[in-house]
Amino acid sequence: MNKPERIPAVPGTAVPIRDLRDWLARVESLGELVRVSQPVDRDEEMSAIGYLAAKQQPSPAVLFERTRGFESSPFGASLLWNILGPSLKRVALTLEEPPDTPAVELIRRVKDKLKRRLPPAEVAPAEAPVYQHTVTGKDINLDLLPIPRHWPLDGGRYAGTGDAVITRDPDSGYLNIGTYRMMQQSANEVGLYLSPGKDARLHITRAWQKGEALPVAAAWGIDPLFMLVGSQTFPKNVSEYEFAGGIKGEPIPVVRGTTTDLLLPANAEFVIEGIIRPNAVRAEGPFGEFPGYYGRPEAGCPLVEVTAVHHRSRPILTNALMADYPSCEQSGFFSIIRSAKIWDDLDKLGIPGIHGVYSHPAAAGGFGMTVLSLEQRYAGHAAQALALAAQVPGGAYYTKWIIAVDEDIDPTDMDQVIWAMASRCNPVDDIDILRNTWSTWLDPTQNPPEKRPYGSKALINACKEHRNLPVFSKRTALRKEVYDSVAARWSALGLPGTAPAVRAFEESSKVLYHETGGFEPK
Repeated sequence: MNKPERIPAVPGTAVPIRDLRDWLARVESLGELVRVSQPVDRDEEMSAIGYLAAKQQPSPAVLFERTRGFESSPFGASLLWNILGPSLKRVALTLEEPPDTPAVELIRRVKDKLKRRLPPAEVAPAEAPVYQHTVTGKDINLDLLPIPRHWPLDGGRYAGTGDAVITRDPDSGYLNIGTYRMMQQSANEVGLYLSPGKDARLHITRAWQKGEALPVAAAWGIDPLFMLVGSQTFPKNVSEYEFAGGIKGEPIPVVRGTTTDLLLPANAEFVIEGIIRPNAVRAEGPFGEFPGYYGRPEAGCPLVEVTAVHHRSRPILTNALMADYPSCEQSGFFSIIRSAKIWDDLDKLGIPGIHGVYSHPAAAGGFGMTVLSLEQRYAGHAAQALALAAQVPGGAYYTKWIIAVDEDIDPTDMDQVIWAMASRCNPVDDIDILRNTWSTWLDPTQNPPEKRPYGSKALINACKEHRNLPVFSKRTALRKEVYDSVAARWSALGLPGTAPAVRAFEESSKVLYHETGGFEPK
């Protein structure tokens, strides 16, 4: 079988991460991993430690090596929490970039990587680490696995949080990878929660309309890159495996399932295969979700009958806590990957002058707000960029606030963004509302709940008014040569840390994109 072809690494960068264990070794070398060897309870204790660890700076990933009551479990599983947390270093590492890459530059690089797609490479079962151990049929017993309860009022224990759920479109055959929650229902059954419009839900609905069952697989111990890619909305005819390969710089190794025909991540720690039979539904929830609130009350969700369990020796289970910022596991990574996806969408639409995009992690796990930094080049440019950013595939789901700022504003610095809103936005002229947009059952502001999943979006133009660019009040700014001189002497002057980065400098001859007249002959 052909070996995957690897794209040459950028000079000075490491060999791509092979699997979760490789990722952990690199995180540990950064000093951002804590190993807990004492037994910890799977119900609320692990999540509580993860919640609190995320509020530290720096915020470490936490690996629980022993679960109280499961010391003799045949799985011998450990559990990883606060996987990425608010750590930009771990997010950059996961995206195959140097850990010290600044946020806007990281987003720019990932945006460019999303343009490169590499199909996965199928390997033989003997070459797949996830096939070290396999259990099928009546021998499947998920009760032996330390599946945790995250929050006091959760409806059950959730294995699928930091996961990768794999389904195939019944019509086109397209393979989707999504990150969805999965609640244990019995020793061999789990529930699968899916918001309206999500790919796996569309696949299930279509299969049931045809009276067919839908095969499904889920990896519960993964290279965190799968969590990043699986959280995004991509075209519904291109597999997330291809985008993950593009980011990693080489095809993702996959192996064909034993009870399904799905392609499984060959280097995963723990994978289940199963089937969703027509109209098989079981009550699920509630669950403490990404906005920092419990989701919708108990409701019916598709039921997965587990047909096979595959795992490495002493597997590591990945867990993602949903909570308020910064303890929401998706916040840190989501702000980077979602920003890159929206920026990539704008590139595809040919919108020029975009200097940065940022989905702020404090805004409901990165979902609630998008900030665009752009250089205005024509009348209506900012308004056009706002409207498109609100509705492109990468930014349409849930987002409530879309803000445009000029190119001298760092979109990742909310102090600068708020300053721009206060000094360049006139609310009566510069705020528009979109109604009946794509939202989620998890939005606590839509009441009664029957209003969900429809929402609304505010488009806030915090750019200088384009028609008045030539006369808009000039901002105060340092001269570049003065900044460079001071920054070079910062430590010698006895000043703490390093000189803060500055985006805007005094310019005596800045080009203004402003149409001052027509081209009529004199």
